[in-house]
Amino acid sequence: MLAERTALLKHSDSAAVWTAAKAAIVSGEQIIDLTAEEIRSDLPLMVREGTIIAINRSINRDTETGAPTKLREAIARRLSSETGQPWSMDQVAVTSGSKHALFNAAMVLLNPRDEVLIPIPHWTSFPAQVLMAGGVPIFIETRDTKYVPKPSDLAAAVTSKTKAIVVSTPNNPTGTIYDREILTEIAQLAAERDLWIVFDESYGAFAHAPHTHHSIVSAAAEARHRTLIANSLSKSLALTGWQIGYLAGPKSVIDAALALQRDTGCTPDVTSQHALLHHLESSDDVFEQKLQRQVSEARTLGLSILSTLKSIPQPSAQGGFYFHLDIKGLRQSTKGPRPEFNADDVVNVLLNAGVAAASGTIFGDPDGVRLSYGIDLGSLDKGLRRLSVTLNTWN
Repeated sequence: MLAERTALLKHSDSAAVWTAAKAAIVSGEQIIDLTAEEIRSDLPLMVREGTIIAINRSINRDTETGAPTKLREAIARRLSSETGQPWSMDQVAVTSGSKHALFNAAMVLLNPRDEVLIPIPHWTSFPAQVLMAGGVPIFIETRDTKYVPKPSDLAAAVTSKTKAIVVSTPNNPTGTIYDREILTEIAQLAAERDLWIVFDESYGAFAHAPHTHHSIVSAAAEARHRTLIANSLSKSLALTGWQIGYLAGPKSVIDAALALQRDTGCTPDVTSQHALLHHLESSDDVFEQKLQRQVSEARTLGLSILSTLKSIPQPSAQGGFYFHLDIKGLRQSTKGPRPEFNADDVVNVLLNAGVAAASGTIFGDPDGVRLSYGIDLGSLDKGLRRLSVTLNTWN
């Protein structure tokens, strides 16, 4: 008999579609994969150089939990520069990606039955991690407000059991960026109701003009002592396979997260740590700027092709590297698969047409389909044109 918590780790029908798409690609079928949560790119030069240095120096010993002091100091300096507020190394824990950071946050903040406000659509791991920690996810609809939560909706959902608010910007899957005004209002609500803010800015490096990404602690300095920041350095440096990120926040919370990490997981491998440190100490941001231009060019191409869709509005794609399609208009088509179809059906049809997409049902949005534009331009062009032709046949 398995532990009851394993029932929380469910695979949806759309997850099965994703698995089928991967299997088709592996078997050699001509499937264009628009599901990846990564950018296809070469390694940053300074990361590559740092890796070689670490290997040549035979750096192969374990490091202290949370990473070496120098790496945590380097990340603290970066945070200080980005937020305009001072950070120290004891307010930073290096983790195996942002998912690890967010899991640690849930485990050290939540008691059984504590409630956490999570705007929909949401990244798949947010509710799963809350449930694993014994908490209760409370979903806040944003699909009718351009994927930005209304402060009044958040306030109305707060109860005596509410412990935290999850803020994800730029958002996965929608690509929405929260402006300073909404961040300030969320911070004010958190202060008034004594709530934690779990701030996921894993896609913060990819904000598309005229939109700008803001850290919530920059928009509202008073939120600093009640905010935990999770970031995935492997996203901004196209190192998703390296699984390296960090959790930043008050020292007392970071100490608790490190204590948890010592007994339940580990810090990224020592080579990755030293490679990242070398990059942070030696890089001139040329690689990051190149990566941002690559993503911006892909976004421009994608939006141009998606503008040909007849029943689906063009996604805003303000940040990150995802297009989130609102398929509600397809329900009104007489040529759709059936009146009650949802995103899973669309994804299945697209897979048969040679395009792998992510169903919004795994993000809490049965009317959404997520497409990644982190792939090469040739494949993106071909995949989106296939998608457009397929969906336009339903009109």
